Amino acid sequence: MKRIYLDNAATTAVDEAVLAEMLPYFTEKYGNPSSIYKEGREAKRGVEAARLQLAQAINADPKEIYFTAGGSESDNWAIKGVALKNRKKGNHIITTEIEHHAVLHTCEYLEKEGFEVTYLPVDADGLISLDDLKNAIKDETILVSIMFANNEIGTIEPIKEIGEIVKAKGIIFHTDAVQAFGNVPIDVKDLNVDLLSLSSHKIYGPKGIGALYIRKGVPIDNLIHGGAQERRRRAGTENTASIVGFGKAAEMAANDLEANTAHLQELRDALIKGVMEKIPQVRLNGHPTKRLPGNANFCFDYIEGESILLSLDLIGVAGSSGSACTSGSLDPSHVLLAIGLPAGIAHGSLRLTIGKHTTMEDIHYVVDNLVDIIERLRKMSPIDANSPIDDAVYDHDHHHHH
Repeated sequence: MKRIYLDNAATTAVDEAVLAEMLPYFTEKYGNPSSIYKEGREAKRGVEAARLQLAQAINADPKEIYFTAGGSESDNWAIKGVALKNRKKGNHIITTEIEHHAVLHTCEYLEKEGFEVTYLPVDADGLISLDDLKNAIKDETILVSIMFANNEIGTIEPIKEIGEIVKAKGIIFHTDAVQAFGNVPIDVKDLNVDLLSLSSHKIYGPKGIGALYIRKGVPIDNLIHGGAQERRRRAGTENTASIVGFGKAAEMAANDLEANTAHLQELRDALIKGVMEKIPQVRLNGHPTKRLPGNANFCFDYIEGESILLSLDLIGVAGSSGSACTSGSLDPSHVLLAIGLPAGIAHGSLRLTIGKHTTMEDIHYVVDNLVDIIERLRKMSPIDANSPIDDAVYDHDHHHHH
């Protein structure tokens, strides 16, 4: 059976052109980039070429790009590094209720270490309020960390405007741009950001490699201690092949940005239109227009998200419910709770994220089959308008920041 992969926000397939660039670094150019002989110099050249490709993709200086093991490490480094380095200035951090867990759990850890964290709420579309941000800033504030685009509902935050507010106060600004990269134009000089997290496997590059953009002069401590790699800021022998692959993927993403965005948007809009028109009692989560070009996230009344996923999987379609990173847990999505959905409904979301290989034919297949799946599941569902899911049994405060 043909598989239709609609979980590109979870990960993407490595592009063949990316793989081709990587292969020689496993076999012929296997030297340690820190070594001075030919094999070492070859590897070093690969790393530095990739650094330049990445820098050009976001309009940074190559010296501002630091390779990490992925988005989670980049987020940890940005937040812990700034917090610890600037501890004498203040102990207050501002973030949002809808961040990726790599940011939220890092902030929760810092709260135990004596830092104070403000979690900004979002509106029903998932956008923060700039007034809330202004009101949250105080003399002790040392860092603001707000995601560029949300991984579950696809909402894009007003990063440039946020950056202006934060910059005017002389506070350090970090954004997790893992989902935005390759989907939205990113220019660090235009955006007023000091730190920006990136990941390779969301842009058709390999897994286990990411980067942190650190604007020149930003005071930040190291997270990984050891050797002198990455200009003495991130120890460990470089993951050369993956770095080379990430560089190639970043270059391709930047070059194909407009065409790719147009393709994703066309398919996304067809998917949303099809679902909203053909299936009753459904809502679109996230902002209707300020959203990632490939993201569609729905809630279908009276159905568990899990059962939709299993039904889709049986007919060859891969999707997700909430975020791939928490699929192992049965808690409702913190993002859906933050946009105001009751806990019962926050279990039942379906996220379909489109990729560059998705076709219009795929979309039609999915919509047509979803109509049947939802109808069948609703017939079987013990929950309906007369016996809604009881939210009272679910303790919001236990999972949610106020």
